[in-house]
Amino acid sequence: MLFFAGSSRAVVPDAPVPAPPKYHLRTVVLDAGHGGKDRGCAGVKAREADVALKIILALGHQIEAEMPEVKVVYTRKTDVFVELADRAGIANKHNADLFISVHCNASSPSANGTEVWTMGPHKTDANLSVAKRENAVILQEDNYQERYNGFDPTSPQSHILFSLYQSAHIVNSIRFAQKVDKQLRTTVGRPSRGVKQAGFLVLWKSTMPSVLIESGFLTNRAEEQYLNDKAGQTYIATGIYRAFRDYKNELEAMNGE
Repeated sequence: MLFFAGSSRAVVPDAPVPAPPKYHLRTVVLDAGHGGKDRGCAGVKAREADVALKIILALGHQIEAEMPEVKVVYTRKTDVFVELADRAGIANKHNADLFISVHCNASSPSANGTEVWTMGPHKTDANLSVAKRENAVILQEDNYQERYNGFDPTSPQSHILFSLYQSAHIVNSIRFAQKVDKQLRTTVGRPSRGVKQAGFLVLWKSTMPSVLIESGFLTNRAEEQYLNDKAGQTYIATGIYRAFRDYKNELEAMNGE
């Protein structure tokens, strides 16, 4: 105990400030795009809903096998229709640390490569067209105008206003997206179309870092064959898993691990 000179008043040292709790990435939500009555885009044989589900299940299996401390939650594990708002709702309900949505792309027969998207303003008409195609799913939902605050997936103006929404988690969303893009380019050897931003409804209401991965073009015959093959699906899943592993390790190291 300390005393001031000439005074009998005791000075009690300040209590030590407890260290902040260490961060652990505990829960990831895996979302296979489309499903049920919504088949998504298609190639000659493959359907987006089926390919996305197989990639997501392969990814989830790897995480569960290699990281038993991480809880894996699926928005769907079978061929069922899940509304876009409910996909984010599942992630929010489970207090997820990361939301990963997997899709397949569609364009001209020559278009190829992967794209990794985060929520944000689109910078090109091509970016807008991808968001419009994915967001058009809500036309198959009941009362979609009420559920999505009057959002019209057919209106460019609606997408422009919507895409100005900036997630509080954009930094970590981009951090993870860049790791996915790197792994798909280098480890898996897939052609890359880069990390991009646009207004995706499936990412809109998620309250955690979130990405949407376009795994390739089903309208490109060679890519369709790759994506519709179990080995190709496993390679894609492994690339995403490695990005997830690196992202988890980096965040936990930055936050006291």
